[in-house]
Amino acid sequence: MRWLILGALLGLLLAYPSLLAVVSVVAAIVSKPVLVAFGLGLAARPHLPRRWAR
Repeated sequence: MRWLILGALLGLLLAYPSLLAVVSVVAAIVSKPVLVAFGLGLAARPHLPRRWAR
């Protein structure tokens, strides 16, 4: 299964070389834990309650 996913990814990169820039930007963002934590916090914020229970 892993080889199929890798082959599909390589096939897409061969078919659309401009995707390599997108993949490299995503890899650069994911490699920084502070940005990942900030993004997860922004995603979770709407699901938090407005007031804390006392």
